Amino acid sequence: MTPTILAVEDEPAILELLAVNLADAGFDVRTAPDAETAQRMLRGELPDLLLLDWMLPGRSGLALARELRADPRTRELPIIMVSARGEEADRVAGLEAWVDDYVTKPFSPRELKARIRAVLRRRAPESAGEPLALGPIRLDPAAHRVGVDGREVPLGPTEYRLLRFLLARPERVHTRAQLLDGVWGDQVAIEERTVDVHIRRLRLALEPFGAQDFVETVRGAGYRLAMPR
Repeated sequence: MTPTILAVEDEPAILELLAVNLADAGFDVRTAPDAETAQRMLRGELPDLLLLDWMLPGRSGLALARELRADPRTRELPIIMVSARGEEADRVAGLEAWVDDYVTKPFSPRELKARIRAVLRRRAPESAGEPLALGPIRLDPAAHRVGVDGREVPLGPTEYRLLRFLLARPERVHTRAQLLDGVWGDQVAIEERTVDVHIRRLRLALEPFGAQDFVETVRGAGYRLAMPR
């Protein structure tokens, strides 16, 4: 799946430059000229990363970042702040707003792309476009293939997304609600028990390869992907 970037910038020339360079780097780029437009877009669907200019008309990017961190729905959204304000106090203020990185203008497109990929690897590994693996299980997002010990595993689209989400966060327990948000999207109204159905399908797909026990049920908590005990 192509990582989605929402770029919020009020200068049209810079916004166009960002859109072209990030699209060339393989990102799905969406744009907004101000904080209000960005927030409306975020209410509809969350991107994989928010690229946020500090100096915006009306509400500042810094104020928006603080609001997003205070909202449980957007608290974990990766944010990179972009600003012409390069003083130490400004950087500290940005980082204290819990943004993941701070880039000063002017910046090179190459450096910005590298920083975006670094943040995605750290905060949303399944969105970074790099292979994921645990033990004999390997998922290649570029080829859209899953293998166990080199043998290809046929998976449906939902089971593929579910495995990708779990592989990106090995050993961590996820509730049904967290899996619904991370795999199906937070705007989709689906019963939590739907997760159980697709977990069962994922195990059945892995069973012929002896890898079904990697998908663990944690009683009273949820599910995780881990090396069998």
